[in-house]
Amino acid sequence: MESVFDSKTLRMSILATPEHVNFNGVMHGGDLLKMLDRVAYACATRYCGVGVVTLSVDRVLFKSPIKIGNLIHFLASINYTGVTSLEVGIRVVAENIAERSVTHCNSSYFTMVAIDSNGKPTKVPQLIPATDEEKRRFEAARLRREASKMKQKR
Repeated sequence: MESVFDSKTLRMSILATPEHVNFNGVMHGGDLLKMLDRVAYACATRYCGVGVVTLSVDRVLFKSPIKIGNLIHFLASINYTGVTSLEVGIRVVAENIAERSVTHCNSSYFTMVAIDSNGKPTKVPQLIPATDEEKRRFEAARLRREASKMKQKR
């Protein structure tokens, strides 16, 4: 059966409940990072069709706090593919469902590596960006990857 979903994107939502928040009533950064890793895993695995592991997190920017009772939306996309790795970009939006307002809270980029049943890196399907937005994301991810490689050489 063919999937009716776009394998390059993923949307997930969760309600910020008391177990997610600190004593100030806002979400723990560590809890959010754990959720982001799960979203990156789900997005990358669906795209690749095999399991993945997290190689790195390039950037996590906490722009606004997420409060208890907010509905948290994770908007993930495959931005770039290498031979065995791929970048998943994730935008986090908090929705105050009582006030019907939304706030961009977080952006992050995860590099995931596809693995076979023996735990060895395996090839990923190559991303061919089609839309202007996909092309913009692909190029930005390519530049991040190049910058990361340059830092590693130093």
